[in-house]
Amino acid sequence: MTKLNSDDLTIIIAFGSNLSGTYSNSASLLKHTFNALQGIGLIFTHRSSLWTSPSWPDPTKPKYVNAVALYKLDNHYDDGGPQGLLSRLLALEAQFGRDRSTPNAPRTLDLDLISFKGLVLDVKTEPPLILPHPRFRDRAFVLKPLAEIAPKWTDPVTGRTAQDLLNDLPNTEKDAVQRHFGG
Repeated sequence: MTKLNSDDLTIIIAFGSNLSGTYSNSASLLKHTFNALQGIGLIFTHRSSLWTSPSWPDPTKPKYVNAVALYKLDNHYDDGGPQGLLSRLLALEAQFGRDRSTPNAPRTLDLDLISFKGLVLDVKTEPPLILPHPRFRDRAFVLKPLAEIAPKWTDPVTGRTAQDLLNDLPNTEKDAVQRHFGG
């Protein structure tokens, strides 16, 4: 797998699923989602392996399958910059059966916009947009796959690399996120 540095990245999206919806399993659903994003103005460049992580806040719920993928903008993308992309991601979640009525509930698809061209934003619109994603630094299920494919990517807020941010997490959190094998 090719590892990239921060100069090679444009858009970072984190994926998660612990309900399969109409797909045979969450891993299959995520694989379809990687391709579906190309239909909304993104060009796929790299993706991590699939990883599993405990459900939160209720670890008795089904485990999540997680990944991170890197995209560039299609030359024809002109739909509102990062805010437009966030709206498209939310629409894609709904298309894949995401129900947002209960916070932290199991979900078919969770798409988090981690970074958009290295911008630092805090936009108080609906939906609100904070870039980079405000909680990615605390999430092993984002940092493990990100460090797998882009360990030298640099957080524009802290100046720290993805690998450094991952190394800072407690071992218990890192150990809870494992490579996904099987369906």
